[in-house]
Amino acid sequence: MRKIHTQIVINASAELVWSILTDLAGYGEWNPFILESAGRPALGARLTCRPRMPGTNRILTFHPKVTRCAPQKIFAWKGGVLFPGLADGEHIFEIHQQPDGGVLHVHRQAFSGLLSPFIPKNVLERTKTGFEMMNEALKARAEKKAGGG
Repeated sequence: MRKIHTQIVINASAELVWSILTDLAGYGEWNPFILESAGRPALGARLTCRPRMPGTNRILTFHPKVTRCAPQKIFAWKGGVLFPGLADGEHIFEIHQQPDGGVLHVHRQAFSGLLSPFIPKNVLERTKTGFEMMNEALKARAEKKAGGG
């Protein structure tokens, strides 16, 4: 199984970070990686996600299914190409409350399926860069809102 793991400390409440992550229709306002998203953050719901891979002009369209949804803790969706089991990816957002009132946001992806060992290194690197861009934008948006901005 191939994996991507990123994380960032955000000086805002878990409730606020959760509200931004699960406001899928609002992604276009702040998210430099997933330019558009739609659907409900509910277990089993089908979403539409349109990420742009960093370093390219290519915008992909995925229709993943929500696999985990525990308010203020974890939100995840899983999708793939062609058919399940070929090249799947579970995109996971975790919110870990910190003693100081902020959160540690863990943003990761686990790839599985027959073709997952053959995902090109540059695709993994670009995806990780996209996650890091999204993390920074999430941090900026949450901290601005937390500060009353």
